[in-house]
Amino acid sequence: MGKFIKAGRVVVLLQGRYTGKKAIVVKPFDDGSRARPFGHCLVAGVDRAPLKVTKTMGKKKIAKRSAVKPFVKYVNYNHIMPTRYQVPAEVGVQSWVTDQQMDNSDGRVEAKKLIKKAFQEKFASPPADKTGKPSKDVLYLRKKLRF
Repeated sequence: MGKFIKAGRVVVLLQGRYTGKKAIVVKPFDDGSRARPFGHCLVAGVDRAPLKVTKTMGKKKIAKRSAVKPFVKYVNYNHIMPTRYQVPAEVGVQSWVTDQQMDNSDGRVEAKKLIKKAFQEKFASPPADKTGKPSKDVLYLRKKLRF
């Protein structure tokens, strides 16, 4: 069977602190690594999704409601459910987080700041798909999962 969990795939986390949260695969480790000898991946996700915004709201209120709280984490393949959504390649998710940043807490904080900026930018103006409409993949990631 082919490998379909690649960088850019949108997944839903099934276990742990971020159960039910959506994330994007940043880097897959199909054969594991020295520290984690099982198939896993590095994900960047949305802990707190942006709220609905209307035309009548002021700039200050829109800025507050469109704030995103991100997270970065290594996750076992058994604890994620891949979706049919794939973030466009021009978003460049591979450059968001590196393994060296994940080694210490300061690096993770810096990575979260970069991810927060990228998410807010992409959620405000989603990249276009092949037909020229806003990408449904990014719009799916923006919405809170209801279950």
